[in-house]
Amino acid sequence: MRLRNKPWADDFLKEHDEVVVQEPFAQKGKWKELFEEPERPLHLEIGSGKGQFIAGMSKQHDDINFIGIERVKSVIVGALKKVLKADTTNTRLVNEDAEDLRELFDPNEIDHIYLNFSDPWPKNKHEKRRLTYHTFLEQYKEVLKAEGEITLKTDNRGLFEYSLVSFSQFGMLLEEVSVDLHADEDPLNVETEYEEKFSSKGQPIYRCRARFQ
Repeated sequence: MRLRNKPWADDFLKEHDEVVVQEPFAQKGKWKELFEEPERPLHLEIGSGKGQFIAGMSKQHDDINFIGIERVKSVIVGALKKVLKADTTNTRLVNEDAEDLRELFDPNEIDHIYLNFSDPWPKNKHEKRRLTYHTFLEQYKEVLKAEGEITLKTDNRGLFEYSLVSFSQFGMLLEEVSVDLHADEDPLNVETEYEEKFSSKGQPIYRCRARFQ
């Protein structure tokens, strides 16, 4: 899908530096200092999209600090609008391509990582681009605290099954596996935009939670 250019995006992101981190690489090892309550756990969403999930989580969990990374500028402005509307102080957004999280975060700096509706990259030749490929898991293990967790949500069964295998082969412990999240009726589930779209069409949503040992 072609994304419409938003010429006002740069100025909008800069105007709200209380939410959008302007020099994220300079924050490595110091992310907690950006928040009013730095002692809270620090959760990271990779690929925040238009921000419905992270804005909802920030309201539901005011005892957690959240960082959302989104590389597409014309998309992250939507996330910023939702965070501002949520009127919370426990969220920061980063407009960068998170190719290597170790450039942004120190070891053991993050408590939890969310992978929501990531690109499934279904072709075998693109396996290395999947965010649950072992090279990405190596990054996550390094920046997460001991026994840190990853939560994956997707509508793509192929990516879900691949990820379960990848987690297991990496020696991770599967804490939760749901092949129909909405049928399970989790009252604490915060939906993403994609999740609403696909579930409204009757498509099952898959979720798993895994931790490093």
